[in-house]
Amino acid sequence: MSIRYVLFAVATAGALALDQLTKWLIVQHVGARDELDVIPGFLSIVHAKNPGAAFSFMDESAYRMYVFGAFTLIAIAVLLHTLRQLGDDERMQAVAAGLLMGGTLGNGLDRLLHQEVTDFIRVYTDWPPIAERLIGWFGTNTWPIFNVADSAIVAGVGLFLLHFLLVERGGAGGDVGLA
Repeated sequence: MSIRYVLFAVATAGALALDQLTKWLIVQHVGARDELDVIPGFLSIVHAKNPGAAFSFMDESAYRMYVFGAFTLIAIAVLLHTLRQLGDDERMQAVAAGLLMGGTLGNGLDRLLHQEVTDFIRVYTDWPPIAERLIGWFGTNTWPIFNVADSAIVAGVGLFLLHFLLVERGGAGGDVGLA
């Protein structure tokens, strides 16, 4: 079996398992809308349910499950196609695709089973010089609450971007970091 398939499978399974485990722990041990400070004034754990997407996108739409379902299926197809196109030496991209797949499946599974996603990581600032500016600019000093699946998706996109900037665009050839 090709190393790219192994790396993809491990990254997918790891991201999906960690996402589902953390969501289960939150549902079991943190009351709805309860908040536990991890780093006061910066990071906390909350129990939030999100029927839409980031920034409350499609929260109220009667068609959101169809849109998110279609998007999930398209993302899965694109990721599998991307994986098949990768060479055996393109390990970073295999891990990136696996992280994207794990995140996609994690949030997709939540939507399929519960019609909403469990989010629990809250990043914010109470430091007046920054908090006041953020509230003035964006109306809040809190980043949208997110979960492990969202983090895996961002990390996967980041790895693809890093590969493009350092390898493809730089013309260095080969792979970076996971050779």
